[in-house]
Amino acid sequence: MSGTSLDGLDIAFCQFALEDEKWTYELVHANSINYPDSLRSELKNTIHYDDLKLIELHNSLGKLFGEWTNEFMLKNEIKPDLIASHGHTIFHDPKNNFTLQIANGNEICKITNTETICDFRTTNVALNGQGAPLVPIGDELLFSEYDFCLNLGGIANISFRENGERIAYDICTCNMLLNYLANIEGKEFDKDGSMAHKGKLIPELLTQLNNNEYYKSNAPKSVGVEWFNKNILPIIDNSNRATIDLLHTSCIHISEQIATTINKHTNKDSKVLITGGGTLNLFLVQKIKEAANCDIIIPSTEIINFKEAIIFAFMGVLRKLNIDNVLSSVTGSTKNHCAGIVYCAPN
Repeated sequence: MSGTSLDGLDIAFCQFALEDEKWTYELVHANSINYPDSLRSELKNTIHYDDLKLIELHNSLGKLFGEWTNEFMLKNEIKPDLIASHGHTIFHDPKNNFTLQIANGNEICKITNTETICDFRTTNVALNGQGAPLVPIGDELLFSEYDFCLNLGGIANISFRENGERIAYDICTCNMLLNYLANIEGKEFDKDGSMAHKGKLIPELLTQLNNNEYYKSNAPKSVGVEWFNKNILPIIDNSNRATIDLLHTSCIHISEQIATTINKHTNKDSKVLITGGGTLNLFLVQKIKEAANCDIIIPSTEIINFKEAIIFAFMGVLRKLNIDNVLSSVTGSTKNHCAGIVYCAPN
């Protein structure tokens, strides 16, 4: 799993079982590999690449993911039944019917000599869906004991059941914004939210951020780096204020958007599971707790860090079994369907 936070590659070796019509999972081994600065910088700039350079990166990233996965397999002495790879999202514009995740699955398959399933989003977009979020199939079948699943990744998104069906959508920017600001200070991220905690609120900036039209639109809906670059970055870059104040205000903005969403559907007894890298931002989580009317559940560090990787592994299993792994109620597609391109291991 490689997400919009641009922090690195999450690799999870999981086992799944279906008993009495209920799926269970076990996370056996997991590891996160930080991207070198050169690759992180390259992935940030891919939106501006020409066709040839993008194809070259697609292949080289697939080779790198394959090599890292192979090392993980050798270190843990495992031979998985299949590899499910999310790839790295470069373009996401479902309104214009396209989304693109790079990291060539053929290369991963060749290097690991393991059946590889990838490209989970494009079928959904072709069926007039948002192509995101996809994780709710795992929320529905693996994490159903929680009323809500909130993911604090590069983008904050939420999943829950309403009127008998699973609903999910992107709420707002999250680590994409916070990491951008931390990078200005020469840091990969704001550890524990300590810089944000020291900052002060900028009321006029908070109003600008909260007034984005996206927040007024109805689900299904999703955003990507293009939306962030167009709608969030100009506001931040035009605000000539201290970085700690920008971080503080951004955390308040994120917590308010999340709380507004949660409070529409929850009560104080509702259980909300929070995962994703933003869960480690203590200041952000504290502000969410203060604003949201519910019971916030913080799981183990392994689940915080690897829940999305677990679920994409699960999506690979469902694809292998030809079981629907994308929900129309979540994405707005014309129907539930089974997504993912399969690359068979060489003989």
